[in-house]
Amino acid sequence: MSKTWRPATQLVHGGTIRSQYGETSEAIYLTQGFVYDTAEAAEARFKGETEGYIYARYGSPTNDMFEKRMCAMEGAEEARATASGMAAVAAAILCQVKAGDHIVAARALFGSCRWVVETLAPKYGIECTLVDGRYLENWEKAIQPNTKVFFLESPTNPTLEVVDIAGVARLANQIGATVVVDNVFATPIFQKPLELGAHIVVYSATKHIDGQGRSLGGVILSDKEWVTEHLQDYYRHTGPAMSPFTAWTLLKGLETLPLRVKQQTENAARIADFLAEQKQVAKVIYPGRKDHPQADIVAKQMKGGSTLVAIELKGGKEAAFALQNALEIVRISNNLGDAKSLITHPATTTHKNLTDEARAELGISAGTVRLSAGIEDTDDLIEDFAQALAKVQA
Repeated sequence: MSKTWRPATQLVHGGTIRSQYGETSEAIYLTQGFVYDTAEAAEARFKGETEGYIYARYGSPTNDMFEKRMCAMEGAEEARATASGMAAVAAAILCQVKAGDHIVAARALFGSCRWVVETLAPKYGIECTLVDGRYLENWEKAIQPNTKVFFLESPTNPTLEVVDIAGVARLANQIGATVVVDNVFATPIFQKPLELGAHIVVYSATKHIDGQGRSLGGVILSDKEWVTEHLQDYYRHTGPAMSPFTAWTLLKGLETLPLRVKQQTENAARIADFLAEQKQVAKVIYPGRKDHPQADIVAKQMKGGSTLVAIELKGGKEAAFALQNALEIVRISNNLGDAKSLITHPATTTHKNLTDEARAELGISAGTVRLSAGIEDTDDLIEDFAQALAKVQA
């Protein structure tokens, strides 16, 4: 595999393992276990004296191809594929903390991510402090002698706040903590957290990487030392492994990832500009616009905008529901990063379990909707929003 290949080529060819039959498309190895020529060979494999596969929960050729291809794209040394994005988030955080440790996390997180750090971790004696991640001084003030992990999304779900990843990483390095970045909204096309100083990157591969509504999946990426010392045993013994069939599906998704993300981002940018001019819309937040609250950080750490747009309607929940119900092409779904354009109302779906106060802190109002732009014709999408907004009272 050539290290000089550019991303689009890596995503088609990176990590490919071919069997003796020389297949064009990657093979699916749907097996739970593997056999050995001799008892001595089995012993050597389990001791780690020889390379090879032991059990599909630990790894398989198909999963190995997916992990290696993601490493090539992300610039990571090692990766572990998981059954879902939340399995990746939970494993990446919990594998490296114990009772008495402390996590600092940005408060702007997907609802399930907040639950892991805010509700689950404290049950096992792990402290957590949530901060407004937009400002580095908040991260610094939250540091305690037992702080071990910083966790953030950037851009955030659903209001597309952007966190200074390099700045947070500098603070973490000063105290020997690790930075875990959920990079889903930026995609590996537009942002490289490891290059910015982060230590671990996680993805819900369901979004963008599959991006076609077919499968759940996740992936954790870091350096070999961290994976060996922290993740490896946790992964093997708790069993969040990805199915080989899912890994094969995601390999197919990676082949078209740059094409889809490019079109989705172009669509999102044009829709954001259109919506910003509409009388029914109070506010549009999009990382590619000059009026984004952290436009300077966006320019510094992202190579493109996003496939997501946050929209606040003037008429609150009634207007948000009316817009969603009137759209004809854009479908209502809490998923994102799909080839199909999707829209959701965070206050009643993805962030419904937060208190009213917590949602207000995050800028999630009753009128907030989150658009995930698909790959449809841009003009059709804009016309769909125009006809839907005509049915929404300003």
